Amino acid sequence: MREDRQRLDKWLWFARFAKTRTLAAKMVTSGYVRLNGQRTDNAAKAVAVGDVVTVALPRSTLVVRIEGLGERRGPATEARLLYLDLSQDKGALVSDPDNG
Repeated sequence: MREDRQRLDKWLWFARFAKTRTLAAKMVTSGYVRLNGQRTDNAAKAVAVGDVVTVALPRSTLVVRIEGLGERRGPATEARLLYLDLSQDKGALVSDPDNG
């Protein structure tokens, strides 16, 4: 794989979305992960900086943009540097009827 790419399951594990790489692969193959809006069931799919990953978790859905690929599975503070959370309420998707 090219140096500027990384396997999706490995990135999910490095970014701490799964406890093990095996669980990360199962998340992907079970259909809980989208890459750039497209459902993928290939855990070996290559990801790069700038790709958008959507992860359906049991109680929430996270949308993140990949900011780094990572060298190892480090502490949570290091893992948070690998992505930018796009799912936070920075703007409403539906307009508020009270505000026009």
